[in-house]
Amino acid sequence: MKRLLFSFVFLVLSISLTAQGYNVAAGLRMGTDWGITGKYRIEKRLSVEGILQSSFGNDGIILTALVEKHAPLITKRFNFYTGIGLHKGWNNNLEQEIIIKDPFGLTAIAGIEFNLGKTNISWDFKPAFNIIGGQRTMYTQTGVSLRYVFVKRPWFKKKKKKKFNWKFWKKK
Repeated sequence: MKRLLFSFVFLVLSISLTAQGYNVAAGLRMGTDWGITGKYRIEKRLSVEGILQSSFGNDGIILTALVEKHAPLITKRFNFYTGIGLHKGWNNNLEQEIIIKDPFGLTAIAGIEFNLGKTNISWDFKPAFNIIGGQRTMYTQTGVSLRYVFVKRPWFKKKKKKKFNWKFWKKK
């Protein structure tokens, strides 16, 4: 617990005061289930996210892959996002009398995120629907993700200036 607190304080103190977007960010997801998360921005307002998590209540792990659409709320660095994807789980509890099949199904997500320096913080609500297996057909999760930004998104795109070719009869 002390290491987690120390890591959190270190991240907060190392944040620069200017907001930056991200292309690649990864970190911890804490909430209903705990795990790791990674996001990769594939377009201006579209990203993919992978979540690997486990819960204290059961002995399984779940891998989730999501595609998310972002929309700015107050600023470009404070976003609302929604998305959809697939999840696959693996049960590790061999002591159960009834063997439960590994879950597989659809996952939706809706949340808000804030980017500050090299830190991305998000809160989300994530319902999941099991098509095959699992203990329940539907379950919900909520979580806070704290990610470190590995690759920043450029703040301004530099436009190349076109030079006027006054020697138009000569090819470059």
